Amino acid sequence: MQKHLRLTGLVMAGALLALPVVADSKLQYPQTKKVEQKDTYFGTVVNDPYRWLETDVRESKDVESWVEQENKVTFGYLESLPYREAIKQRLTDMWNYEKQGIPAKVGPRYIFQKNNGLQNQYVVYVEDSLAGPARVLLDPNTWSKDGTVALAGYSWPDDGKYLAYGVAEAGSDWVNWHVIDVDSGKVLPDELKWVKFSGTAWTKDGRGFFYSRYPETPAGSQFQSLNKNMKMYYHRVGTPQSDDVLVYYRPDQPDWSYHPTVTEDGRYLIITTTLGTDPRYRIAVKDLTEPYGMPVSLIDNFDNEYSFLGSEGPVLYFKSDVDAPRRRVVAIDLRKPERVNWREVIPQADSLLDDVSFVGGHLIASYLKDAQSQVKVVTPDGKFVRDVALGAIGTAHGFGGKQSDPETFYSLASFTVPLSIYRYHVATGEKTLLFRPNVKVNPDDYQVKQVFYNSKDGTRVPMFLAHRKGLKLNGNNPTLLYGYGGFNISMTPSFSVSRLVFMQMGGVVAIANLRGGGEYGEEWHHAGTKLHKQNVFDDFISAAEWLIANKYTNPKKLAVQGGSNGGLLVGAAITQRPDLFGAALPAVGVMDMLRFQQFTAGRFWVDDYGSAQDSAEQFKALYAYSPYHNIRGGKSYPATLVTTADHDDRVVPGHSFKFAAALQEAQAGPAPVLIRIETRAGHGAGKPITKQIEEVADQWSFLAANLGMKLPSSFNTTAKAASK
Repeated sequence: MQKHLRLTGLVMAGALLALPVVADSKLQYPQTKKVEQKDTYFGTVVNDPYRWLETDVRESKDVESWVEQENKVTFGYLESLPYREAIKQRLTDMWNYEKQGIPAKVGPRYIFQKNNGLQNQYVVYVEDSLAGPARVLLDPNTWSKDGTVALAGYSWPDDGKYLAYGVAEAGSDWVNWHVIDVDSGKVLPDELKWVKFSGTAWTKDGRGFFYSRYPETPAGSQFQSLNKNMKMYYHRVGTPQSDDVLVYYRPDQPDWSYHPTVTEDGRYLIITTTLGTDPRYRIAVKDLTEPYGMPVSLIDNFDNEYSFLGSEGPVLYFKSDVDAPRRRVVAIDLRKPERVNWREVIPQADSLLDDVSFVGGHLIASYLKDAQSQVKVVTPDGKFVRDVALGAIGTAHGFGGKQSDPETFYSLASFTVPLSIYRYHVATGEKTLLFRPNVKVNPDDYQVKQVFYNSKDGTRVPMFLAHRKGLKLNGNNPTLLYGYGGFNISMTPSFSVSRLVFMQMGGVVAIANLRGGGEYGEEWHHAGTKLHKQNVFDDFISAAEWLIANKYTNPKKLAVQGGSNGGLLVGAAITQRPDLFGAALPAVGVMDMLRFQQFTAGRFWVDDYGSAQDSAEQFKALYAYSPYHNIRGGKSYPATLVTTADHDDRVVPGHSFKFAAALQEAQAGPAPVLIRIETRAGHGAGKPITKQIEEVADQWSFLAANLGMKLPSSFNTTAKAASK
């Protein structure tokens, strides 16, 4: 564990190193070829001259060559920045602290993940007691030399004899599942392939588990082809995958996906069927005491969310938004499952019911109030017991476990306080701090607050602001505005070393809670989807205008950042308002809104985006904001560093390739337009810490150069030391 060190003196005191704004009009971009490709959508002809860049880099020498040429230009630029090593060294130093995940009870033991500081991947440990010595069960750092093979989930039976665990390579969504004997540490010969977007659910006897998989994909297409025809199987430990028993499949519905859960008493298999990314589920139930019994439909439509929580005999508990856009908990008795007989356990509240767990004989309900956590304990018949005294404003996660467990565990973190782990006794409300990392940061040196601003249509939107104390509102502060705004995902306070370093560099971090997210329930989410997606971009642009109007920054000092759907957000923002920003960091973004559903998991996103193929009205809306299609020649765009990865099979890198090529061609101003293409990496999950640090160092160096940031002299000293 690292010795605690206050960084106040390093940041606030001493001379500042002024860095000039970099405006390099001499960058020689690759001459990206263009092809004659025209598509017609509802009578509108659309040009797509960079269609060839959609081809998987592993399948095209031309794309491979283009990637090499672009990376040569990008890294040549980045390596020329004199403070890149200084920022990288500060990130490495700050990242080097012990981190620990939330423990779980596994049979007679506890299991948890830990990282000693700069390990590329977290290590899985088991221990007989929370105070006892822990031993390594799985160390993903030994699975590859470069740290790009990662753990992708695990599960266990009640007795804790085995652990099923997933392995993902180079950031891919494809996961191979294996089984390890917990006592001996011996990895069994079991290997389950072609698994994606599925967990595992063990039977009560611990002899096997349910899981879902896709058909084997032809060689050369596994990273781009659409994922269809998922099937659910049962795997018996010690047998080959070819012997697995097909449990559930609808050949007439190739787009459906299946997710298994076994009730704690082992009686029922709950089959949750999804169609896309929206929380709208069908539910089927199979009685596992009847080997030849067929699954029985309980919910036969995709109208609402039904997230299974637990059961008491034949009574099943669900978190649902049926007649409750901010969600509630209902109980359904399988003996009389008609809706008229449903029992409301926890009614809808003013705040969003974000998560619920059934543990320790109680329901633990986690709420979001203006994107901050509040947690309550409720009995299974709906009686309020107590609030969980979190003791700080932040984000709480966890509260998992079995209904019979007397204890549960949770984490708490905020923008300036790292993730700490607590044990919570459900019956008494007693909590115990189990782990608090020793990080080289003093929260008192920073200021965090929440503000509210009005979007273009008058909607009130919250935004978090974090920066060093003593900030002067002179309109000249380098500011990083981050957003996501989609898929019902909430942006809540979290601890980030990279953002802390940006604040140490003198920057302001702003995180806007845009429509399309889940902060206020389904109404807030739907207000940023399909024909209403422009609301998300308006919210983001309005956040930028608020920061400028309130003297935090100015357009030359304002950068925007977002990843995946947030990459789309950044792409749309800078193509709609290039005058408003000084720099942009779109990461693994969805940039071609007319063709996204042609690849891998893209078809799931139609829930949020709509489809240019299926509706003239939706095509018109998508075409109006699609970043790739709205780049205009002769405009001065902000300095832009696009980031993606060659193994991204979630948002295929062709999105970023086409966007970067078009933006480079159109750029009329002096600001650089670069694309950084990571190798042996994917959408972000499982990325080794070394690659994370290198990528953030490049991004922050790019911002420092193009926003004219002033670094503390301590950074300069570090750079000199690093260069020796």
